[in-house]
Amino acid sequence: MKRNLKRWNIVLIIAILILVLVLVYSGLRILESTVFNKGTTTQGPPSKTIHRNGVDYYPKQDITVVMVAGVDTEGPMVSSGSYNNSAEADMIALLIFDESTQSMNIISLNRDTMTDVQVLGIGGKKAGTVHAQLALAHAYGSGLRDSSENLRDTVSMLMYNAQIDYYVTINMEAINLLNDAVGGVTVNVTDDFSAIDPSIPMGQVTLKGQQATNFLRSRYGVGDQMNLTRMQRHQEYIRGFLTALQTKYEAEPSFVLRAFEQINPYMVTNCTTSSISGLLDRYGDFELGEMLTLKGENNAGNEYMEYHLDMDALDELILKYLYSPKK
Repeated sequence: MKRNLKRWNIVLIIAILILVLVLVYSGLRILESTVFNKGTTTQGPPSKTIHRNGVDYYPKQDITVVMVAGVDTEGPMVSSGSYNNSAEADMIALLIFDESTQSMNIISLNRDTMTDVQVLGIGGKKAGTVHAQLALAHAYGSGLRDSSENLRDTVSMLMYNAQIDYYVTINMEAINLLNDAVGGVTVNVTDDFSAIDPSIPMGQVTLKGQQATNFLRSRYGVGDQMNLTRMQRHQEYIRGFLTALQTKYEAEPSFVLRAFEQINPYMVTNCTTSSISGLLDRYGDFELGEMLTLKGENNAGNEYMEYHLDMDALDELILKYLYSPKK
């Protein structure tokens, strides 16, 4: 189901640690000094050409890619004081604004994905890679911008060095705030949460407060305990959140600014108001397109779950959404 985003008319609301960035419009410029952390650090443009079946593919020039990540910490985002921290990225998604289709597509990445994770050494300098879970990329760095950029760069490497223009990292504290800011989120619960939160029965439930965190964050003791199942709950929550957000905005447009002020201590981003204004101008009437996951297989590793990607499926997805054939 596609949804027109233009009617939310505020500026760019980066919503939840779970796969969603929603465009909203007017009024955010007054928050330049309070909502967004300053910074313009971006990657250099990718230059790799990919050859498949006699066809050359090159990085798409008419897309903007935003990485949204949710990390497993609570409380304000603060520096660890070193180049290591304990915050792993439990949710990672790429939001692709595609001018050729006038849509925003979402690609969800499994936090257990085994890949080459970039390591930061003394002084925060890049010190090679280690083959590990994708989630660990955020644990290198102080937990602030360096960690978010390390995660971004690791995701980029996984996706054939695709350009990731912006990143937004939000921690667990923001879940309840955003959930309750829209008046609660209605979802269809298909897993048994009785061992984790008996207040979440199976069937249709409107999540309030801590229920939202439990629904999104819980893995062990719920259903088959696989991260893939949790990612399906993330997508169910996104659909419910978008509906609740639209309803809330139509009734009370000013709530968005209050929500931004509330989540600011729990967010790290390289978005500035000028970059957001640019996104608004270019993508204000785009539709919500496809919600995708990277195919793969779960295996129990020596210490933790491992998700091994289907490399053929990864190749197909990257060539479709991030690259274009040369004409």
